Amino acid sequence: MKRIQRAAGAVVGSAVGDALGAPFEFGPQGAFSARFPAPGAGGEMCGGGGWDPGEATDDTQMAVLVAESLLERGGLDLPDIFARFQRWAASEPKDIGLQTEDVLTNGMPWDLAAAIHFQVNRRAAGNGSLMRASTSAVHFAAAGQEATVDAARRIAALTHGDRAAWEGTAIFHELIRVTFEDTDPLTALPDVLALVHPDHRDRYATVLAPDWHPDQATEFNGAVWPCLGSAVWALRTTTSFEDAIRAAIDLGGDTDTVAAVTGGFAGAYYGLDAIPAHWTQPLHVPLPGFDGRLLRLGDLLHLARRLGEGC
Repeated sequence: MKRIQRAAGAVVGSAVGDALGAPFEFGPQGAFSARFPAPGAGGEMCGGGGWDPGEATDDTQMAVLVAESLLERGGLDLPDIFARFQRWAASEPKDIGLQTEDVLTNGMPWDLAAAIHFQVNRRAAGNGSLMRASTSAVHFAAAGQEATVDAARRIAALTHGDRAAWEGTAIFHELIRVTFEDTDPLTALPDVLALVHPDHRDRYATVLAPDWHPDQATEFNGAVWPCLGSAVWALRTTTSFEDAIRAAIDLGGDTDTVAAVTGGFAGAYYGLDAIPAHWTQPLHVPLPGFDGRLLRLGDLLHLARRLGEGC
């Protein structure tokens, strides 16, 4: 498979998972399959819970902001990404994580805001940096292991002061990179885990183990490690993009983000062509604070191609 197909699959797949999962957020397990029992029947981009059919949430909106900064600034410009996040947050988007909102609106500079938030609250291991990582993972994949892991940690640290969030985002970046190399990301997990900071390695080894099930999670899947573990579980236990997304949403809880992370993995793994067209056609990404812009499938594909030009 051409790497650009994997790049487009990762970006679009993450957005699709986000939009599909949003109406089911904080709902019970199995709600998606209960409403749509026949795979492939269509109608799943149903909207609800304040979301229009096919509308992507803050997960994808922030991923787009990261992407556009990387492309317009010619690389990683952390103050620029933070400024874009601040502009977006100030526009009162439909959804924004409480921790992310505090960091972006507390008036502190870009290189101190998240760290000070963590010092005060001691809680910053949410999945908010992981949810937006599809575009940066695609962009840095061609730069190699060290560069992609470093970029993941640095972008995560803009809003999350807890290193657990940095490490989860780094794992995602590296799994996307090895997938682009036509390596099975599941078989690469032991090597990827070796890159994780020792203070957090055991936690991630537990949720990424082959016999782990999301029912064994000791924290809500809004935390970064059970979110990542659930996404890997969904990829491991299914055989298609559609089935992986269904499995992720059926877990309940933070369904938009778990499905967004799953969609990034599964999209890279199976490629763009594996994503059902009736899921991509209604997809759209509003960008609050950016002059009413609205990205659709063609825009996301163009973004993915530019991000993946090094592929």
